[in-house]
Amino acid sequence: MSEGSTAEVTPEQAQELNNAASPRPFVKWAGGKSQLITQLHKRIPKQFNRYWEPFIGGGALFFSLRPASGIIVDTNNELITTYTAVRDDVEDLIKELQQHRYDREYFYSVREWDRRSDFASLPAVKRAARFIFLNKTCFNGLYRVNSKGHFNVPFGRYDDPRIVDPCNLRLCSKALQNTEIRLGNFLSIEESVAQGDLVYFDPPYVPLSVTSSFTSYTKEGFRFDDQIALRDLCQRLAKKGAFVVVSNSASPFVEAL
Repeated sequence: MSEGSTAEVTPEQAQELNNAASPRPFVKWAGGKSQLITQLHKRIPKQFNRYWEPFIGGGALFFSLRPASGIIVDTNNELITTYTAVRDDVEDLIKELQQHRYDREYFYSVREWDRRSDFASLPAVKRAARFIFLNKTCFNGLYRVNSKGHFNVPFGRYDDPRIVDPCNLRLCSKALQNTEIRLGNFLSIEESVAQGDLVYFDPPYVPLSVTSSFTSYTKEGFRFDDQIALRDLCQRLAKKGAFVVVSNSASPFVEAL
């Protein structure tokens, strides 16, 4: 985290934060855990050191726990860019989001940005605002990319989608202040996890049927071999004395693992 990254808020905004509920995920995510928080909390140790979440997605459990020290990781570069912007530049992000509008033609023009050669050089806050805007206005709030890594979810039909929620974004920013945000895969955390740390894995689920398969969060996808590698990593981390919690589908393959 960069020095001095904590967002400055007005007295009115500070009062708004004090009166608000806990932060909620600022993006919708396929397989999000908001409905399972109670069940997950039953499986979380009362005390642990650092909190790790290598498939952060919408971060429902992270924002529910609000750990004092956390490390969140994902292979989705745009998602990581967005989390970093929420943590470090939330006020600029809010202003940028307020420039977006719910309109079909406008949606597709913004969706095309990642086809441009200069996309990677756009300011991080601008890319983060695009990410949240597309998430709030695309079909079912899905995040899916094609083989070239281009976002390809179509326009969604809503009565009045809330593109920007300033209060919740500020709450999320506050919760992220003592959190390290990394781009990487789940295997990259192994050497850094220590005894007493809590690691929550919420990988793309093994499909219960062919039609339910959805792992296109990145162009590489998530394969059965990755599920086996995840199982092996969980065993190694448990042997180190870390607390490990995993969510997955109740498929025969997962139960066998």
